[in-house]
Amino acid sequence: MKKESHHIISTLYKYAFLLAGSVIAAVGLELFLVPNNIIDGGVVGISIIANYLTGIPLGLFTFVLNIPFLFIGYKQIGKTFVISSFFSITMFSIFVSIFQPIPGLTSDILLATVFGGIILGVGVGMILRTGGSLDGTEIVAIILNRSNLLSVGQIVMIINIFIYSAAALVLGWERALYSMLAYFVAHKAIDTVIQGFDEAKAVMIISDHGEEIADAVTARLGRGITFLEGRGGFSGNQKVVLYSVVTRLEISKLRSIIQSIDEKAFVTINDVSDVMGGESNKRSIH
Repeated sequence: MKKESHHIISTLYKYAFLLAGSVIAAVGLELFLVPNNIIDGGVVGISIIANYLTGIPLGLFTFVLNIPFLFIGYKQIGKTFVISSFFSITMFSIFVSIFQPIPGLTSDILLATVFGGIILGVGVGMILRTGGSLDGTEIVAIILNRSNLLSVGQIVMIINIFIYSAAALVLGWERALYSMLAYFVAHKAIDTVIQGFDEAKAVMIISDHGEEIADAVTARLGRGITFLEGRGGFSGNQKVVLYSVVTRLEISKLRSIIQSIDEKAFVTINDVSDVMGGESNKRSIH
């Protein structure tokens, strides 16, 4: 019963987050970008160009044009992702239509580009982080990526080259260049939302003073330490390897702790895209 209750709460939280992301993305698009003839990439970009040429509501285009991609995704990727994406696209299309009659918040092209890109990116980032998508071209990119010829990012970039070229012909080169700037800003915002401001770093430490370093890190940073067994490749001696996950802001202090105990310690630091499990956010797996 408790497990079922947790599942319901988790599902409600997920769809609330998807809804919030859809609303925020619609605000960035309709109150900043679209009124200034700035487009996004992917299906949304195609929809904006089609709306500009035909006058048919943008929300209708974003919904209808994404449906074939969702059908493909259901067959190739999986039901959970497609259901989350369908919900996000539907909510996004509805709120784009709701916000459409509202005048843009600024006519300054640079302000619209930067703030529209940031707001759109935050909304899309929230959706991606929750397991959904607003763009059917990403589904195609994921499927084509299985051929291992090009990465998902490269495939999306190629698709967007054609879309921004079309924007240049329809809206003019200046608007196309501002659109590319908005796309760049949006993707920086997406990365920030997905990775978080407290970007996680995985740290591995090889030292003859492992126990002392582990105690200091736990006491001064509140981070757990995992002890791994290793063996020197040249010497063949047994080595203790310490593993921990810290935030970007804690790296400087961690370096200071290690150097104060063992200046000869070998340390590697790598980016971590996500962290799950553990007793709390202040603990590593141990």
